[in-house]
Amino acid sequence: MVQSLIGNEQYKVTHSNGRHTFYGDEPEALGGKDTAPAPDELPEAALASCTLVTLRMYTNHKQWNAGDIKVSVSLIREKDKSIINRELQFEHEVNEEQKQRLMQVAKACPVSKTLSGNAEMIVNIN
Repeated sequence: MVQSLIGNEQYKVTHSNGRHTFYGDEPEALGGKDTAPAPDELPEAALASCTLVTLRMYTNHKQWNAGDIKVSVSLIREKDKSIINRELQFEHEVNEEQKQRLMQVAKACPVSKTLSGNAEMIVNIN
């Protein structure tokens, strides 16, 4: 669980999961001070983290020497849908069969499943 708070500082949000404190903010062009990632960048970072950890676990399990793994995540909003694109790079060459399997593994990470599934959104006011 994450608990979040916005105070008087224009658009800066403080998040805490009980172990870590992190922040969100809007860019200056939207009235924030750009002191932290924008709200759209937080799910991008969550997806990137989950993708990389899942791929590392898989390559370790398979004993594949992929080296460093990088991912770039972009979120594009269109009228009726959002498009999330992930571009993967591996330090060491992976063959075509490995690439196909690694793309499947990336799609299976928990955050990927949440973002592409039918999550029910519930809002309560206390």
